[in-house]
Amino acid sequence: MFKNHPKALPMLFFTEMWERFGFYLMLGIFFLYMTDTQTGGLGMTRANAADVYGTYIALVYLTPFLGGLLADRYLGYRTSIIIGGIMMAIGYLALAIPGMTMFYIALGLIILGNGFFKPNISTLLGNIYDDPQYKAHKDAGFSIFYMGINIGALFCNFVAAYVRNKYGWGYAFGVAGIGMLLGLIWFLFGMKHAAVADIKKPMTKEDMPLSKIIYTVFVPAAIAGAIGWFIPGTIFGADSTDAFIFACLPIVYFYISLWFKASPEDKKPIGALLSIMGVVVIFWAVFHQNGSALTIWAESYTDRGMPQSMRSVADKIGIVEKVTTEPREVIKLDAHGAPLLDANKQPVTAMGPHPYFNNLAKDKWPNELDCGEAELISTEIFQSINPFFVVFLTPVVVGFFAFLRRKNKEPSTPGKIAWGLFITALSTVVMIGAVFASSNGMVKSSAWWLIMSYMVITVGELFLSPMGLSLVSKLSPPRITALMMGGWFLSTAVGNKLSGVLSGLWDKYDHKAVFFSINFLGAFLAALAIFAMLRWLRQIIDKR
Repeated sequence: MFKNHPKALPMLFFTEMWERFGFYLMLGIFFLYMTDTQTGGLGMTRANAADVYGTYIALVYLTPFLGGLLADRYLGYRTSIIIGGIMMAIGYLALAIPGMTMFYIALGLIILGNGFFKPNISTLLGNIYDDPQYKAHKDAGFSIFYMGINIGALFCNFVAAYVRNKYGWGYAFGVAGIGMLLGLIWFLFGMKHAAVADIKKPMTKEDMPLSKIIYTVFVPAAIAGAIGWFIPGTIFGADSTDAFIFACLPIVYFYISLWFKASPEDKKPIGALLSIMGVVVIFWAVFHQNGSALTIWAESYTDRGMPQSMRSVADKIGIVEKVTTEPREVIKLDAHGAPLLDANKQPVTAMGPHPYFNNLAKDKWPNELDCGEAELISTEIFQSINPFFVVFLTPVVVGFFAFLRRKNKEPSTPGKIAWGLFITALSTVVMIGAVFASSNGMVKSSAWWLIMSYMVITVGELFLSPMGLSLVSKLSPPRITALMMGGWFLSTAVGNKLSGVLSGLWDKYDHKAVFFSINFLGAFLAALAIFAMLRWLRQIIDKR
């Protein structure tokens, strides 16, 4: 797999694999932990949890702007990666400590740590491929690197389910911290292979000094965020969303100013990157609903019953979630699975069976021989479907593009991104089919609907996400590569926040096909926008 690639690739591959193991382990149980009312979770409503989830994954991808800037100007890439890894490990371990204060402190550490880690490991990889010996393999290198991300994401949810079911939420978050520490140790032992690519580029007269960036970007962002939070009422549905959108405006202005102030040589590449970043916001808005809206679908609308032949093995590896028909105090849900709220907007509780049985036919309920207890596949296991397909399909997609390259028919990098958006739109059509097959959630849907939707969106992801990282590396002026990588993650951040906003609307639509149709329309229009720009984008790339 690493043949014809630099020695630094396997080092960065396994570093990112362990870092993403911790990141996605935490993310896989995050929404479940916040909404859990039975086993020591935070007991939030779906809407509140979606808001926190969307804000968290938005900020996780917003801070790379700062981390990339500091790495470019002062710290260097390897030092920034080490700082970020340490902060993230402490954050995951802190989540194991009960209490809302520590909960938010832990999230803050993870958010800042990711800002130092995420853009700089991708930039380091891109710099390594600037060597003429490896330049032609850059797209393939990023695809292999992306597979490493998803190997970690694949196995982490099985570990999360085992630890969560056997020992509790806190221990599961602790394992995420251990994963991050393993990645950091691997990086420290192998970072000598990346030394040649860890070179800070000299500033030019077009570059804004850091002091000026602080008072023209960060200070206005903080002020704008405060205004968004404290203005009466809400504009975008929640105070946190208003604050985030307002805070992003000065940062977006900063990136646009890079284009205005760029030299004639850099103006077109920067303009091309900003155009693509603006469009791929929609991809992340759809894709990152896997941890919110699709988690709701997996938990409440999907038949998670386990075949008898699997029960023994599943129980041994700890991925079994046990629920009972015995009446106990549970949160009442409406016909579509939304919590019923009282006049104070607090969940209404009543005596009854576990909510999983609300839309399950009585003939499928456990009988007296099972003591009224059903063994289900743990919800977070569905989060491993996407990384499984990434690992399985990455060689297929890389081979497919290699086949097209030999025939001189390989799409350009932006062409791959456009097709990725179109395929993403198709994945939402699968979920529309699931809605109708389940009579709008009145009965459980087959798990195959969710599996097929994840498979389709994974193909879209493989066309888009690693290609986006590769494109930033190709088009960015060398002295601001990490900063532009931060811009890529800024677009991801805005999309992630939008995913939380959209997921927060889940309970507002009586027919869930409307919800997924909105996602389809957004992804489809975004694909058309990239296709419309392809000729212009190809001309710019050909000149680099």
